[in-house]
Amino acid sequence: MRIVSGIQPTGNLHLGNYLGAIRNWVAMQDEWTAKGGECFYFLADLHAISMPHDPKALGENTREMTAALVACGVDPDKSTLFNQTQVPAHAELQWLLNGTARVGWLNRMTQWKDKAGKNRDGQSVALFTYPVLQAADVLIYQATHVPVGEDQKQHLELARDIAQKFNNDFCAEDKPLFVLPEPIIPPAAARIMSLRDGSSKMSKSDPSDMSRINLTDDADAIMSKIKKAKSDADALPSEAEGLEGRPEARNLVGIYSAMSGQSVAQILADFGGKGFGAFKPALGELLVEKLSPINERFNTLRQDREALNAILRKGAEKARAASAPTLAATYDALGLVR
Repeated sequence: MRIVSGIQPTGNLHLGNYLGAIRNWVAMQDEWTAKGGECFYFLADLHAISMPHDPKALGENTREMTAALVACGVDPDKSTLFNQTQVPAHAELQWLLNGTARVGWLNRMTQWKDKAGKNRDGQSVALFTYPVLQAADVLIYQATHVPVGEDQKQHLELARDIAQKFNNDFCAEDKPLFVLPEPIIPPAAARIMSLRDGSSKMSKSDPSDMSRINLTDDADAIMSKIKKAKSDADALPSEAEGLEGRPEARNLVGIYSAMSGQSVAQILADFGGKGFGAFKPALGELLVEKLSPINERFNTLRQDREALNAILRKGAEKARAASAPTLAATYDALGLVR
């Protein structure tokens, strides 16, 4: 039982990042390691260069994301945490699998169509072959399971197709090389919207810092942002149906639900009929309680470059050892002399 999952290193991490992939990683780590399974989590810095990027920012963001993951509960002693670049087997296996992947398969990838738009000829080859690297990311570790959202299901299906074709073309029928990974659909992550506009997703690119709760925000900043968050003049309803057509109210209640573990119905049973003058301070206090320990550890870790480098080196050593047998077997299967 082995889970493999990656995340692109981005800066300016916020509440939406935490409630999305990061919290799910922590939950899977605790659940799977308790059952004797393994979790391999990586910073997808090789994927990041498929699009225009700032080299200096990429390095800093890789360390900052590492700090955030550890601060949020990813334990380098329980999980293997590393960045792709330090495990060359990812890139090597991608090249070896390029001989098995088919242009027609890649042309059908929805994300390629969306990101390339009408200017396909102007895009990098890396963006086109991005899904082959994703396949290599999971196949190199013989992953049994891969957590996927709706936007990644197609890429996992491609990884399975590549693995199956490689096994058929180069392996004995009773001795396939690659495990075909199964998808894990994580619990639906809360969709966290902007504090200034309940119809727009919370984003680091929003010019207004008041639109998001950053992981670097202290208690005073969190309380201030929640109290100034856009709402409406009506009291909170007693039932969830009453939130329809009220995007800001729905967003704030949704954040409370995601952070407390209470259902929307339970929250509205407590706050229904009350105005935001009562609800916002309660939400702010909840966020401060839950995020302050994360904030404190994150801000300490992100300043300690040596500690972050050591975490990534340690994970990379484990990942290199785990990937070596599959890479060697792939070279042998292809008849390559080394």
